[in-house]
Amino acid sequence: MRKNIIVGFILGLVFSFIVFTGYSAVEKKAEVKKFNSFPITPTSFDEPLTLQSAFVQVAKIVRPSVVQITTEKIVTYRYWDPFGDLEEFFRSPFGDFFGLPKRRQPKTYQKKQEGLGSGFIVDDDGYILTNNHVIEGVDKILVKLLGDEKKYEAKVIGTDPKTDLALIKINAGKKLPPVKLGDSDKIEVGEWVIAIGNPFGLEETVTVGVVSAKGRSGFGITQYEDFIQTDAAINPGNSGGPLVNLRGEVIGINTFIIAPYAAQGLGFAIPINIAKRVFTQLKERGKVTRGYLGVFLQPLDEELAKSFGLTEIKGALVAQVIKDSPAEKGGIKEGDVIIEYEGSKVEDVKDLQMRVANTPPGKTVSVGVWRDKKKIDLNIKVGEMPEEEPIVSEREEKLWRGIKVSSLTEEIKSQYDIEDNEGVVVIYVEPNSPADESGIKVGSVIKMINNYKIANISDYRNVIKNIPKNQGVRVLIKYAGRSRFIILKGEK
Repeated sequence: MRKNIIVGFILGLVFSFIVFTGYSAVEKKAEVKKFNSFPITPTSFDEPLTLQSAFVQVAKIVRPSVVQITTEKIVTYRYWDPFGDLEEFFRSPFGDFFGLPKRRQPKTYQKKQEGLGSGFIVDDDGYILTNNHVIEGVDKILVKLLGDEKKYEAKVIGTDPKTDLALIKINAGKKLPPVKLGDSDKIEVGEWVIAIGNPFGLEETVTVGVVSAKGRSGFGITQYEDFIQTDAAINPGNSGGPLVNLRGEVIGINTFIIAPYAAQGLGFAIPINIAKRVFTQLKERGKVTRGYLGVFLQPLDEELAKSFGLTEIKGALVAQVIKDSPAEKGGIKEGDVIIEYEGSKVEDVKDLQMRVANTPPGKTVSVGVWRDKKKIDLNIKVGEMPEEEPIVSEREEKLWRGIKVSSLTEEIKSQYDIEDNEGVVVIYVEPNSPADESGIKVGSVIKMINNYKIANISDYRNVIKNIPKNQGVRVLIKYAGRSRFIILKGEK
C-alpha cells in the first residue's frame, strides 16, 4: 500500500511536469508569433537612417565651400575730458591770466571694430557671395577657408544694397570648390533645408529645419523683398551663409532673423534666383542694372478695388507718375491700376516691382492698365533705374487723423536720417488735424499704436482699420532719435 502511494506520487509529478512544459512551449511559441506579427519592417529603421545620411552627405559636400568672413573697421571716438582744464592749469598756471581764454576741444581716440559673417564660394577663381551688410563700410575683409588657418584678404567686386548682396574675391593661389546653385522657384513649403555658417564665430556650424514659408516681405530690410522663411537655427554670424536643400544645392542666402527675445525659429533667406542675377551683373560690370518705370504705387484693398470697378483685389495702383519717366511717356496716368505686365496678371505691388526690376533697360513691354472701368493696353519702353530712385514706394495715401505714412525704404531712411528698420514714417501732416495738434512731425516713425507693435505698413493698416473713428489712441513715435508716447485724439 505504501509502495503504491509512492509510485502514484512520482507518476503525478512526472505528469505535472509534462503538462507544464507543454503549456510553456505553446505560450512561448505564441509570443514569438505575436512578436513576429508586429508591423516593424527594415524600412521603418532605414528611413531615418537614410535621412540622416542625406544630412551628413550634404554637410560633407557643402562645408568646404562655406567661408568665415572677418571684417575690420577703425572707428574714431570723441570724448570730453572733465580734467582737461586742471591739466592745462598745472602745465601753465599763469598762462590764462594773460591773453584770451582757450576754447576747449574734445579729445579723440581710435579703436578697431571687428565683425563676423559668412559667405560661400560661387566660382573656383575665388568669387564669394555674402550679404552687403556683412562687409558694408569696413576697412578690411578677411576670409578663412575650411581647414586652412591662413586668412586671405578679400577685395570687393561689387555690392547691391537693394537686395543686401555683395560679391567679394580672394586669391588663394589654387582653385576653390564652388557650391552648386539650385532653383529657388521650385522649393516647396515643408521641405528640408540645411543652414551652414559661422554663428558667433563657431566655424562651419550646421543646423537643420524646413522651409516655413515663401515670398515673405514688408520688413523694410531691403528694397526688393521676397524672402524664404525657415526654422533652421540662424544666429549672428550666419549672415551670408548658404541655405541648402537635400540635393546639396544652395537655394537661399541666410540674411536676418526676428529678434530672438521676440520669437524663435524665424529666419529669412534671400532666394538664390535673385542672387544669380545679381552675381552675374556684379561679376561682369561691378554693379546691378535694373528696369525702371518711374511710378509710385500703392497696394489695393477691398474698398479701393471696388471703387475702381475691379472684381478682385489684384494689381498695383498708380499713386504718382514721375515727370519725363518711361511710365509718363508710355501713357500711364495717376489712378491707373496696373493689372498685366508682359501678358501675365500682376498680383500686387511686390510682384510688379520684381518683374520690372528684372526687365532689361531698353526693352519695350506690354502693360495692361485698368482705367475708367475698362482695360487699356499700353507699350512702354523700360528705362534704367537711377541709383537714387526707387521703382516703387509702398505708402498709405489715405489720411488717418491727418497723417500719411510710408514704408521704411533705404531712400526714405536716408531722406529723414532714420536708422530704424521697423515702423512706418510720417510723410505728411495735415494742418490743424489731430496729428498736428498732438505734435507729430514729418519724419516721425510710428513704432506702436495702443498695444500693437507696428513693424511695417501692413501692420499699420491692419491696426488702424479696427480703431473707432472717434476713439483716442496711444501712439509711440520716434523723432530725431528720441522716442515718446502721445495721445492721438479721434476725429470728430
